[in-house]
Amino acid sequence: MKTAIYPGSFDPVTLGHFDIIERSSKIFDKLIVGVLNNSAKSPLFSVEERVKMLRDVTSHFGNVEVQSFDGLLIDFVRGNDANVIVRGLRAITDFEYELQLAQMNRVIAPEIDTLFLTTNLKYAYLSSSMAKEVAMYGGDISSFLAPEIAEEVRKKYAVQK
Repeated sequence: MKTAIYPGSFDPVTLGHFDIIERSSKIFDKLIVGVLNNSAKSPLFSVEERVKMLRDVTSHFGNVEVQSFDGLLIDFVRGNDANVIVRGLRAITDFEYELQLAQMNRVIAPEIDTLFLTTNLKYAYLSSSMAKEVAMYGGDISSFLAPEIAEEVRKKYAVQK
């Protein structure tokens, strides 16, 4: 059984992330979406909220699980008996950064491969940060996020005002 990990902060999960999840779920027997609990960042959503949102939008996939993690990605991958890390690429700048991470991970764990998937062109510009910035100023985020995720983002910014 081929198991892959798609890691990220997913704060919040965008349609671009969802595209990578959907496509990866067709490639692997099991896909684990790993939600990074990064204490160095100040996320809009708690790790528990991000896990719940991801579970809600991926519940119809029979082979997708969502888990939170902290620490080294390689330890999370090994702990789940996975052998592939999935990463999405939007632009050449993503590739440069992701290649360095993949090479470092390969030195630490030569048994684990990284698979790069290029994003769907309609999401090539999209990031969670951009979606949050548009939402913060009351802009329309319906082209960036699933409806239920967009609603949660709008609620967060309404509370903060």
